Amino acid sequence: MSEVKIALVTGAGRGIGRAIAIELAKNGCAVAVNYNKSSKAAEDVVNLIELSGGTAMAVKADVSSFTEVKEMFKSVNEKLGPIEILVCNAGITKDNLLMRMKEEEWNEVISANLTSLFYCAKEAVRSMLKARAGRIIVISSVTGLVGNPGQCNYSAAKAGATGFVKSLAREIGSRGVTVNAVAPGYIATDMTSVLSEDVQNIMLRNVPLGREGTPEDIAKVVAFLASDGASYIHGQVIAVDGGMTM
Repeated sequence: MSEVKIALVTGAGRGIGRAIAIELAKNGCAVAVNYNKSSKAAEDVVNLIELSGGTAMAVKADVSSFTEVKEMFKSVNEKLGPIEILVCNAGITKDNLLMRMKEEEWNEVISANLTSLFYCAKEAVRSMLKARAGRIIVISSVTGLVGNPGQCNYSAAKAGATGFVKSLAREIGSRGVTVNAVAPGYIATDMTSVLSEDVQNIMLRNVPLGREGTPEDIAKVVAFLASDGASYIHGQVIAVDGGMTM
């Protein structure tokens, strides 16, 4: 890989994706900040990176659309170069109990959280295999490991992500490309801030470390997996959850 590595982080306007983009930039990467709807948030991330002396660009794409993903990769390749680090972070939740879950709630969550991995990785591996180097990192979730009431769609997608990572790792590992996943636990983001205090306390009781994680906790693990120091870590799902799933 080149000295300045080109990274694409999907869903990087806010939360965990934002922290990952900033951390990768701190580690010398030129970062493509993907967003779907939050254009201002994505531009804020780009500006923050550039003010710190880094290189970044915002790129719009709905990762559940193969056409938009192809256009995104084309745009990043033209402006920054071939993507050497792909971080699949974008995702949505549409929680509901199974008996109440609508068909579109199932389909949209599976598409955004699982099918998007197929689209993005398929585009990324072309140049990575040619270069015989690269990093693919999927942001999964502990719900894909242990499940969660009201999240059959989300948990199924994240469990599917584990199978996807392990299968792709077996396919392309011999070509110098590593594929891994990070499974966040209870992380302080906009999504968790709307939960009631009672629900948050219940979740914290399941965390042996006794605190919620931060987006930066996830970002630092991703940055390590993207580094040369993680060249022998492959096909793994690393839970960053304060011990929740141990």
